[in-house]
Amino acid sequence: MQSTRNIEIWVGIFVALGIVALLMLSMKVSHLGNLLAEQGYTVTAQFENIGGLKVKSPVKMSGVLVGRITNISYDDDSYQAIVTMNIDSKYRKIPIDSSPSVFTAGLLGEQYVDLGVGGDEEFLVDGDEFDPGLTQSAIIVEKLVGEFLLNMASKDTSE
Repeated sequence: MQSTRNIEIWVGIFVALGIVALLMLSMKVSHLGNLLAEQGYTVTAQFENIGGLKVKSPVKMSGVLVGRITNISYDDDSYQAIVTMNIDSKYRKIPIDSSPSVFTAGLLGEQYVDLGVGGDEEFLVDGDEFDPGLTQSAIIVEKLVGEFLLNMASKDTSE
């Protein structure tokens, strides 16, 4: 009788640990753990094409996570996507002439914004907008393949 009670207690502990592990995993995957992080400052950038960039996607600089995407909207006047980023407050020395680019982590990985380091001595502050001439849009593989095939077809017909 005592051994079945011990087994039941251990099974209960094991199930409780499993539930806690699943809860932590789901928070990590959905980035909900970042809601408890300290607030930073907000900057925006305009892109011609953001590909599959999503809200809560990472913002990286030299491979280090410095923030997250908080909003993506469309500007009817410039016909561009406006990406709002929240940068952690501990990263206060990002040059104002840094260049945001949309990259993909691996061949099939998630897309993120990478901030190329600028050389200006003035740093980003809350509400700043990146120079639209410095942004680099996502590379769309389908578009590249289509251009390649079009070039190959035009070479064949010119011969």
